[in-house]
Parts: sequence; C-alpha cells; structure tokens
Amino acid sequence: MVATSVIAELCIYILTWNVGTNYPEDVNLTDMLALNGTSMCPGEDKRPDLYVLGFQEVNVKPKNQFLNIFQDNQWTLKVREFLSDQDYVKVETAQLQGILINVWSLGKHISNINNIETETTKVGLGGLWGNKGAASVRMSLYGSGVTFVVAHLAAHDEHLKERVIDYNQILDNHHYKVRNYRTIFDHDFVFWFGDLNFRLNGHDTAEEVKAEVELGHLDDLFTRDQLQMVREAGNAFSLMTEQKPTFRPTFKYTEGTSEYDLKRRPAWCDRILYRVEENKYPDIKLELEQLSYKSHPQYTLSDHKPVTAEFLLSIKAEHHTSEDIHEMTHGGSGSSETPLSSWIE
Repeated sequence: MVATSVIAELCIYILTWNVGTNYPEDVNLTDMLALNGTSMCPGEDKRPDLYVLGFQEVNVKPKNQFLNIFQDNQWTLKVREFLSDQDYVKVETAQLQGILINVWSLGKHISNINNIETETTKVGLGGLWGNKGAASVRMSLYGSGVTFVVAHLAAHDEHLKERVIDYNQILDNHHYKVRNYRTIFDHDFVFWFGDLNFRLNGHDTAEEVKAEVELGHLDDLFTRDQLQMVREAGNAFSLMTEQKPTFRPTFKYTEGTSEYDLKRRPAWCDRILYRVEENKYPDIKLELEQLSYKSHPQYTLSDHKPVTAEFLLSIKAEHHTSEDIHEMTHGGSGSSETPLSSWIE
C-alpha cells in the first residue's frame, strides 16, 4: 500500500468588508488581519499562507478611478502597510467599480502559484453601471484550481428575487481562459464572499430584531435568514457550504459606533462560503477545513462590520507531485502561466 503524502497544506485567511466609500486613513488592520497572534492557523508563528481580502463600496469618484489606473487602490495600499514587512507579496488584484479583491501570499509559495486570471461581472441596472456584481481571482495553487469571488448583490429586504438573479447572472457571465476551469464551479476549490445583502424574512421592526439580538436569540433569528433559505431551496449558493455564523448581525450600524442604525433591520449581510470537490481526481485527495468564522465589531468605519474566516486547504496524493497535478489539471489548457516577474512587487 502506497502511503499518502501531503503535497500542500495552506492556511487561507479571507476577509470581507463593506467600507461604505470611506478611506482607510488611520484604520489599524492588525486585529482584523490577526497579525497579533490571534490567528487559528497552525504553526509557531500562526501566519496565514494566503490572505484574500474583499472590499465593497470602496471610493470610486472619477478622480480616484483615474488614479487607480496608475497605482493601487488606497485600500490595497493600506493592506500593503501591514503585510509587506511580514514577507507577503501581492499576487493579484481585481476591481469592478467599488468591488475590490486582493490576494497576498507568503513568498515561499510563489513558485507554486500560476495561471492567474481575473474576471468581473456587472449586475443591476442591466449591468450598465457595475455598482453591484463580482470580481474574482483564479489560479493554479500547487496544481489545484482555486477561485476567489467577491460579490456585492442587490440591497434591501424586499429584493430577495433580485439577489438570486444577480447570483445566477454572475455564474452565467463569469468565464476564464483555462480550458478545464472555464466557470466558477469548474474549480476544485471555490471561495465566494462579500456583502451578499441577504436579509431576514418576516415583518418585525428593526427595534424588535435588535431586541432579539440583545437577548442573544441569534439561532432563532438565523432560522429566517434568506441566504440559508435560498441555499436549502436550491435557488442560489446551493453547491456551497457555510459555517453557521455565531456572531451578531453585521449590518446596519451607525458609522463610528457599534450601535445599530434602526433605519434598517439588522441582518447577516456579510458572508463567506466555500466549496471543495474532494474526490475529483484519482489518487488525489482535496480537503478544506474551516478554522474560524467571526466578525470584528471593534471596527466602526462603516455601517458594516468586517467578517473573516480561516481555512486549512490540503492537497494529498499517493503517486503525484504538485507538478504532476498541475499538468493533469491545467496542462494543455492553452493559457500560459503568468510570469512571476509580472506580479511580484
């Protein structure tokens, strides 16, 4: 019997935050990025191997859009302040109006990250404006196909149907060039996160929802969560898994505080979901374990609280190396590997 060997075991740290068009300025990201030793990642230094950061409603005034052509978005620059001296390099970034995604990696993994692509899809207003939609980064990671999708879907309690339409429009219009990974769900690992804007069913008032939150009745409230409902009904996100949130609803707060703004009913708008095809290839085992799922209520910049999750991604094989796996999954795709010099900074 051939012993199974570990090709890769990576800790991936994912963040989603709707920043409400605010600039980062004096925001300290140390706690949010678990740079203070609070990470659940294994190892002595507890550092994630990859950071994947999704922001919504970054400032997109015409002046800023012009500047972004020549330099990174201000939120990307803020992240660099905290990660660049920790041996992280920016792998890729993609932006659709106010939707922004960054991928950062420890330097030691660079030679095993290639076939990088980005994609964007506009939804809402006929897809003309792009104030809602998705931006993604896909890659070969130690031979496996991984995609990270950050989305901002239709707002307001009564627009559940529009959110489901947005989701399906993103699926239908999000396409990559790698032959075996043309669509989002062709990938071996999928992470989908963002301000998905799902609310609570029911007709109770914002004050009544807040009272239930204050009493700690989160489980009762979550039974009315629209995202959970559409997943169970098979209307959207049914192929994905989400760990049940144990944190308070992350929307809507009065900026500068941790008090709910009762103009809207509190809801779990900010979510992180995942999917792994464990037995897609002979003699190769793909595994994904979620290590944490939490909000960061101390951040008061916007009317949303940041949400993070940590995952342990494992690739195990009996007869293959990472090069074998890459050839099996990406070989002959017609998509050339991205030169490392084009994205290492």
